[in-house]
Amino acid sequence: MIHYLAKKLIFTALTLWVASMVIFALLEIVPGDPAQLMLGFNASADAVAQLRQQLGLDLPLPVRYFTWISGLLVGDFGVSYTYSVPVSELIGERLWVSLPLAFLALVLSTAIAIPVGIFSASRHGTRTDTSIMAFTQLGIAIPNFWFALLTVYIFAIWLQLVPAGGFPGWEDGLVKGLKSLILPAIALALPQAAILSRVTRSALLDVMGEDYIRTARAKGLSARSVLWQHALRNALIPVLTIMGLQFAFLLAGTIIIENVFYLPGLGRLIFQAITQRDLIVVESVVILLVATVILINLLVDLTYAVVDPRLRHSVGRSTT
Repeated sequence: MIHYLAKKLIFTALTLWVASMVIFALLEIVPGDPAQLMLGFNASADAVAQLRQQLGLDLPLPVRYFTWISGLLVGDFGVSYTYSVPVSELIGERLWVSLPLAFLALVLSTAIAIPVGIFSASRHGTRTDTSIMAFTQLGIAIPNFWFALLTVYIFAIWLQLVPAGGFPGWEDGLVKGLKSLILPAIALALPQAAILSRVTRSALLDVMGEDYIRTARAKGLSARSVLWQHALRNALIPVLTIMGLQFAFLLAGTIIIENVFYLPGLGRLIFQAITQRDLIVVESVVILLVATVILINLLVDLTYAVVDPRLRHSVGRSTT
């Protein structure tokens, strides 16, 4: 097991290193000079050159890359070109919006998808199952920003139950903060719930055809006992995989939703930094989100052995 964990950690570190090089290279080839944008296109060449020197943009690319990476390793994300404050402070402030939003969306997605997937699998082949799968396909096809606009019209404009956008801050109270996040969380959760419910249904149907399920039925166990005590546990592996990927996606994929609802989160920070050509902010936030995705995938892989005893035994045999 230790050998397996060490291999996973080494692979994770190599993946992060390659991702950092790709992110740095892609942002460097994007047209536009940050110093020129900050000073304006009417600024003199000497002023632009002086600002580039102050920002370290005149250094060779390898030097800038290793300076950035070495800073990340010690928790130094650099200083924003636009705001002149440490990027870590900007990230810390925005995480208090994006992280609760992603977690709330994941809770809503799971609360909807798991029961729907189980119910659909238990009605396999019926009109109910077909209708549910049709609705989930529709949920996958419709983009989340359309759900966002729809929820704003229904719950904020028509029913006037929640605010249409903005974030008052957690200092104004937990209830006000959650009310401002509920609509974007729903908009993020619905497409993900559609995906997760289909995965849950497919995983349960695959497990229900196994020999040990037929044996449990032959022993006289009720359909409910077979489903909840035997089938569901072994069907959780692909479900956990999708849930882990969804949380990473919800955290990293909020750029459009946060801009629709004017939420001061990481997604809106990235959008603003791109428009302002604030490279250090974009690089640091993107590598943080990529690291989150990779680390969550690692945690999901490690939980496999906990959920499924067969995987735990196979891992143990592979290291002996």
